[in-house]
Amino acid sequence: MKRIIDLVISTFALMLLFPFMLVISILVKWKLGSPIIFKQQRPGLNGRPFYLYKFRSMSDQKDGEGKLLPDYQRLTPLGTFLRKYSLDELPQLMNVLKGDISLVGPRPLLMEYIPLYSEEQASRHQVKPGITGWAQVNGRNAITWEEKFELDVWYVNHQSLFLDIKILCLTVIKVIRSDDIHIDEQDFKGTIRKESHG
Repeated sequence: MKRIIDLVISTFALMLLFPFMLVISILVKWKLGSPIIFKQQRPGLNGRPFYLYKFRSMSDQKDGEGKLLPDYQRLTPLGTFLRKYSLDELPQLMNVLKGDISLVGPRPLLMEYIPLYSEEQASRHQVKPGITGWAQVNGRNAITWEEKFELDVWYVNHQSLFLDIKILCLTVIKVIRSDDIHIDEQDFKGTIRKESHG
């Protein structure tokens, strides 16, 4: 049933949002150039890797040595706007159609984080990742990594159709209000390093 809902909603959403996504594509091409779609390998169900799609939000600016500048320096005003309203994530509807992810599930993080998870945290990979999830509607980037993982594990242990519908409805409200969004979110490895050095 969940897969059917994923297919129906993502297909309808892509048809409805296609003109809007076309405008975003033109703006990204104009302001940032190619590629328009940014793709990055992420862990899916049982940790199997797949490529997650997003609209590009950063430039390719480099320092004097030819190395990419830090993310916060490459994030453009257009990219900030897209991230604020989660518009950069619209291409992930294609990931849903492909079966890589679901509409609802723990957010797919970076492959390099997998060895850092505790056994309990790693259980978030027992279900397909999602565009939105229980952690996203209960704090998103305004809560700690530990709290996010606790919420992800809670979802894995309590998932149901009713809960997914509730999360989808709350997500719409969160996006409209732009609640709990911090563009300069610290990565998980950074948090681990900070804790390990006291």
